Amino acid sequence: MPGPDGYVVLGLYAGAGVTVNLTGRGVFENKTCHFPTRVTYYFLIDLKSACTMIPFDFLPDFPNLPRFIHGEGCIKELHEVVSSLGVQRVLLVTDPGLVKTGHVGYVAKILNDAGVSVTVFDAVVENPTTLEVDHCVAAARIGKINAIIGLGGGSALDTAKGCNFILSNGGIMKDYWGMGKASKPMLPFIAIPTTAGTGSESQSFALIADAESHVKMACGDSKAMPTVAILDPLLTLTQTAHVTACTGVDALAHALESAVTLKRNPDSWPYSVASFRLCINNLGVVIADPENIQARYAMQLAAAYAGLAIERSMLGAAHAAANPLTTHYGIVHGQAIAAVLPAVIRYNSRLAPIAQLYAQLAIEAKLVREDMPTDSAVDVLVATVCGLLQCTGLDTGLGRLGVPQTWLASLADEAGRQWTAGFNPRPITAADFESIYQQAL
Repeated sequence: MPGPDGYVVLGLYAGAGVTVNLTGRGVFENKTCHFPTRVTYYFLIDLKSACTMIPFDFLPDFPNLPRFIHGEGCIKELHEVVSSLGVQRVLLVTDPGLVKTGHVGYVAKILNDAGVSVTVFDAVVENPTTLEVDHCVAAARIGKINAIIGLGGGSALDTAKGCNFILSNGGIMKDYWGMGKASKPMLPFIAIPTTAGTGSESQSFALIADAESHVKMACGDSKAMPTVAILDPLLTLTQTAHVTACTGVDALAHALESAVTLKRNPDSWPYSVASFRLCINNLGVVIADPENIQARYAMQLAAAYAGLAIERSMLGAAHAAANPLTTHYGIVHGQAIAAVLPAVIRYNSRLAPIAQLYAQLAIEAKLVREDMPTDSAVDVLVATVCGLLQCTGLDTGLGRLGVPQTWLASLADEAGRQWTAGFNPRPITAADFESIYQQAL
């Protein structure tokens, strides 16, 4: 939503026709903004300078967006959230690793202190399938729950969404493959990400693989959007360096791909830009200094903003190429993305309008001057992305990751059939995907 003086409004100030004196650090200092329409809370992204991180609680007036609560230690607000929603019995969907970190016990205590009964489903796996969703639904039915919380990375949040589809609407996961196939309201869903990458906390889609065919099904419905998203950077401190790198690369790719897809639009662009800038400025920092809360804070926002961009735009060839690598060779999603992303950017930039968009991203991120030729700006963007990928320490050579050259044609054929391939801004064939894989060997 456009805001005053080059700002994009993500959270909004209560009142109508008021002039607001913003207080805080950086871009918030000594700013006066006029809001002509009635709104609830405010938070702004300044697209002209570095984004400033301050805690916020944003309940949008416009539909189909979660209430966002963001800030160091904000997980404590969960007590107020469940009380406001009238939650009595909740299903807490998570994974065994987060049980070991103590996050699950801490969240369960907050819920118990609020008088909420908790059923824990802690069997989430990476790249969840219909089997895990079915088990999750069974646990929810035993607990007779009236709300769902997803605590973890994208896999936990997607499993929770998948459970919500079936628990609220019946049937099986495949019934919701596509968009808008849920006919009944869903249970309140609170998303608490402990990684900074997928952006599932700000999307209405669940990515669930068929347990038999291994095909990833994108199941989307506006009713599946989280009711509340709680973004506490302290919860991301327990990530391993590898998880931090892989999820950070995923957020970076989400920003880059959502900025140029066939479905891009004026509503998605500001979120893509904000996410890209946050990734460029902070991904390297969290890799070098994992305890840097400010950088963790920024990467959490980058992931959420990219999720909002995807919700309004889509993804493209990088994700289409990555999925078969994960399915057949077990390469972690973010690492598979890292292997193919530079080649995809180069491929897309051969289309002049897309090269201009990449150049504009580079300008917005202050990587280049506004008067730099488009081709040169794209070269700088690609070099910057490659530099970030290198600093993550991820091995991006497909050959070293166990992918034989003899399989590239088969992988390319599968990549061409992926859903996101159809949204790539430049038409892409199986032969093009094979060339991208060749460059990534």
